[in-house]
Amino acid sequence: MTFFRSRLAAGWLVAAGAALSAPASMAQDLELTITAPAGAGGGWDAAARSLQQVMMETGNARSVQVINVPGAGGTVGLAQFVQGAEGSPNQLLVGGITLVGAILTNKAPYDLTAVTPLARLTGDPLVIVVPKASPYQTMADLMEGIKGDVEHTIWAGGSAGGADHMLSALVTQAAGQDPAKVNYVAYSGGEALAAMLGGQVTAGVSGYGEWQGQIESGDLRALAISYPEPIEGIAAQPLKAQGIDIELVNWRGIFAGPGISDADKAALEAAIAKTVESPEWQDLLKARGWSNYYAPSDEFAAFLAAETERVRAILTSIGLVE
Repeated sequence: MTFFRSRLAAGWLVAAGAALSAPASMAQDLELTITAPAGAGGGWDAAARSLQQVMMETGNARSVQVINVPGAGGTVGLAQFVQGAEGSPNQLLVGGITLVGAILTNKAPYDLTAVTPLARLTGDPLVIVVPKASPYQTMADLMEGIKGDVEHTIWAGGSAGGADHMLSALVTQAAGQDPAKVNYVAYSGGEALAAMLGGQVTAGVSGYGEWQGQIESGDLRALAISYPEPIEGIAAQPLKAQGIDIELVNWRGIFAGPGISDADKAALEAAIAKTVESPEWQDLLKARGWSNYYAPSDEFAAFLAAETERVRAILTSIGLVE
């Protein structure tokens, strides 16, 4: 993962410059609240609680609390955060690609331009799987199946318009079919896995870590990951390495409220940069099966602008956004 180590190093140098302008004691004085705009147990909740754990372990914050505000793909929590965190130096929000999609599909009153990007943190590989009894042994087999009968190729994944849905649509398009015809069934919780194990669907998409046990046991066959490069410990190869020009990362990032001061932003950026540089954070990434996708504030803001337009194009092709 040399690529990501180099990105981390470059991002750290930028953030370190900001840290020099803030007193060293500011990190230890931080008393933070992180909003996870989803229920307990999901990916955003895990990201928020992981950041909470490591910031306190490393002394980059005095205290960190996590609150859950579920609803409408994260847009309820986003709206509450925007309204309550104006100018606040101690309120943070986690979000990711699914929040970008939910903002568009729900025509939410606020988007991510209403908050202050601090850092992109992690990027989970999405995996495409089929049940063990499936006739599809390879990604090429699945692509041929989609090409021959898109309507009866049934996909299982998470919420409509989320990263799982986007990936299934991109694969459908790459197979030469109209992505609006993708036969996608949105499940909640463990229902998608049950559908996969029960052979009720053709293929499924999820974060690799969520189905890792079933992949390793042989109950599910992993055909590909959507990450841009191979990942150590994952046998399934990227779509790009298999000749399919698709890359989709289920990223997660951290935001501050609107209108914070330059000094407060610098202090928060520095505390987060020091946290993600720490051995404790690297150990946590490894334990959770997450990939380091760190980008500092300015790079993250530019990424967000491009990613929003990319997600808009994908969801428009599906028919979820006009």
